[in-house]
Amino acid sequence: MALKYELENNAFLFQYGPAIGTTEFRESLASFLAEGYHSEVNKSDLVQTSGATSGLHLILSTLVDLAGVVFVDEYTYMIALTAISQFSTMKIVSVPLKDDGPDMARLEELVQQHRFAPSGKLFWGVYYTIPTFHNPTGIVFSEDKCQRLITLARNSDILIACDDVYNLLHYANPEQAPPKRLFAYDIEGLGKIDGWRGNVISNGTFSKILSPGIRLGWMECPPRCVEAFRQSGVLQSGGAANNYMGGVVSTMIQQGMAQKQLKLYSTKYAERLQAMLETLDAKLPKECTFSRPEGGYFVWIRFPEHIDCAEMNKYSMEKYRVSAVPGTRFSVTGEARNFMRLTFAFHSAEYLRKSVATFCEAARDYMQIVSSS
Repeated sequence: MALKYELENNAFLFQYGPAIGTTEFRESLASFLAEGYHSEVNKSDLVQTSGATSGLHLILSTLVDLAGVVFVDEYTYMIALTAISQFSTMKIVSVPLKDDGPDMARLEELVQQHRFAPSGKLFWGVYYTIPTFHNPTGIVFSEDKCQRLITLARNSDILIACDDVYNLLHYANPEQAPPKRLFAYDIEGLGKIDGWRGNVISNGTFSKILSPGIRLGWMECPPRCVEAFRQSGVLQSGGAANNYMGGVVSTMIQQGMAQKQLKLYSTKYAERLQAMLETLDAKLPKECTFSRPEGGYFVWIRFPEHIDCAEMNKYSMEKYRVSAVPGTRFSVTGEARNFMRLTFAFHSAEYLRKSVATFCEAARDYMQIVSSS
C-alpha cells in the first residue's frame, strides 16, 4: 500500500528527502519511542541517521572542535574507539568506570584540565558513553550519576553523546518503563532553567531492535544540535540518511510490526540471558565474578588478576573451539586484561547452555595451567 501511494504521489521515498528526515518518519519514530520509553518524545528533537555509528560520526564531524577532547569510559564499545581514533586531531581521554557509572570526581578533574574555547563548533569536548546496559559491562548509570553528569555538562558546556542502543531491551519488568535515558534528565531543563542550551544527544538505532541490515537510526537532540545537523553539508547534499528505509520502517511502526518484533526480541533475549547466567552460576570457576545485567546484550566476567584473558581466549579457541572477547579490546589504554565479555543475543538458550559450559571448562583448565606453571 505504501509503495503504491508513493508511486502515485511523486514517489517521495525515492528522492533524497529532508536533511534530518521526513516528518512522517520522525512522527512515527517519536510515537514508537514514547511508547517504549514511557515518556514524551518530540519529533522536533529527532534526526534520522543510518545507524548509531553514523550518528557518532556526524556528532564528531559536525558539533565538536577539530582539536577537541573525547572522554571515554575506561571500558567501552571497541569499534566506537576505532571510529573516534580516526579523528586524528582529537584527543581521547579515558575515564575510570565504577559499578554505577563514571568516577565523577576524576571526570570533573579531567574536564577542567582539558577545557578550552572551541572555534567554529558548538562544543570543545564530548563524553561518549553508554549509560543504559553498558557495553561491555552491562551496568546502568545511577540516578545520582546521571544528575551529576548533567550538571557537569551544563557547567563546562561539553556534549554527552549517549550510545542508547539497548534501552528498549530490558528484561526484568518489560511492561514497565526502562531506565530513564540521560537525554530525559537534560531536556527537563528546557523552559525551566535560565540559559538552558541542551548538552545530551541520545544516539539510537534499529540495528538491535529490528535489523542491522536496514541501516537506520536516529539522534534525539536539543534544538541547537538539531539545527546544526540541519545545516550539515553531508545531510544537505545526501538528504535524509536512508530515506527509503525510513519510509518502510514508518509503515512498520504504524502497522504495529516493529513493536511486535521488539517484543519478540525482548522475550527471546531474556530467555538467553537467563540460560547464560544459570550456566555461569553452575560452571564458572568460583574465583571469577560476573555481571547480572537486566537488559542489553552482554555479560562481563572478571577473572583473577594474574589471568591474561587474551591468552586464555587463544587457548580456549585451540583446545575447545569457543571464544569470547578479551577485555583489552574495550580499553583505549589496554587495561582490563583479566576481563572477558560474553554475548547472549545471537544464539538459542539451548546452544548457550552448551557453549557457555564449554567456555567455563576451558577457563578452569587454563587457570589450572597458569597456577601450576
